Amino acid sequence: MADYESARLDLADLLGAVENAAPVAAADVVGQYLAEALQATEVAFLIADFSGQALVRLGHAGDRAATRTLGDDTAERVPLAGSPHGRVLVSQRLEVVSCPDGHGGSDGARVFAPVTNRGEAIGVLELRLPRTPDDPTIADVALAAHALAYIVIANRRFTDLFEWGQRSVPVSVAAEIQHRLVPASYTCEAGQFTLAGWLEPAGDNAGDTFDFSLDRHTLHISMTDAMGHDTAAAMLATLLVGALRNARRTGADLAEQARLGSAALIERFTTCEFVTGQVVRIDLDSGTATVVNAGHPLPLRLRAGSVEPIALMADPPFGAVAGYDYRIQRLPLEAGDRLIFLTDGMLERNAADLDLAALIVTCADAHPREAVQHLMAAVLDAADGELRDDATALCLDWHGGPERERASHAGAN
Repeated sequence: MADYESARLDLADLLGAVENAAPVAAADVVGQYLAEALQATEVAFLIADFSGQALVRLGHAGDRAATRTLGDDTAERVPLAGSPHGRVLVSQRLEVVSCPDGHGGSDGARVFAPVTNRGEAIGVLELRLPRTPDDPTIADVALAAHALAYIVIANRRFTDLFEWGQRSVPVSVAAEIQHRLVPASYTCEAGQFTLAGWLEPAGDNAGDTFDFSLDRHTLHISMTDAMGHDTAAAMLATLLVGALRNARRTGADLAEQARLGSAALIERFTTCEFVTGQVVRIDLDSGTATVVNAGHPLPLRLRAGSVEPIALMADPPFGAVAGYDYRIQRLPLEAGDRLIFLTDGMLERNAADLDLAALIVTCADAHPREAVQHLMAAVLDAADGELRDDATALCLDWHGGPERERASHAGAN
């Protein structure tokens, strides 16, 4: 076999091999290619679990460590805490760990690389190599991990395998509907901002959603919280999110989006069923933001080390008042601001004594992806793991300045 120094990856060959394979075999093809090109004795893809607390190593029948099986496919849950996988997922930096041979020497190395696309931490690529890799090999692994991110994103449209792997706990019908209302990626990075959300469903609730969309010159954000429980709340949320997206995609301004979303609820439901929410539009050229606040909890802003609620006037919830003209309000933004949008589940009665402002300050230096998960973990802990209402948080870091490209390395910022 070729030495590391001459074993350069050919992405065209790799992508061609993946294109010819079945979608369920996409990750396997990458593993086989790396095993041959880099003499790797083990290659594994670990996908991020929906809990945010673990990765899931996808494999095939015969894996003794597997905790779940689906036909020939297996899934092994790997906790993040204290593991190289966890460090790589948080830091988004490749890590090499030497494998001791028991005699004071080395028996090769394990390489852990983040599988990431625009800040979305999809998982980790793990390889066992017979020797400590040199810099070109490390660069190849990082590039392969980034290519794997695109491969997973493209192929999960055609199969449930990746979705199945991410679910280490049962999902209700209501939660299934709710999951389809949020973006496929919970994170988005660009030159002027970084955005990340997280939704923690309660047992019989399914009313929370968040959404975002990035145009050439505009970032659109929304967060909603439907009243009720189970599939009723999920259906209410479905109608509103669909109406808001439809209006947004026709180019409607914020007030018209809000009016059309509210009208859709009033037209469909005869009783007074409503949804609170906020719809935000950020003009990337001017760096200005506007918002409609439909009876929703106020967002929090971290600026210069201090956390304060953003003062917004409250209009009625969507679906509450027929023909209401929603007000477009200014949402002040300065470079360096961190904004936290949240639902009332983050303020639920069991977590009423939780100092969210202090928590936001504590994780001020964390990536928004890690910040929202840290906040959610604190709320869950305060509620003894049993939320009475969905809890959702969306973190926006506004870097400001003129439109520019995002700085990244192999997909990780």
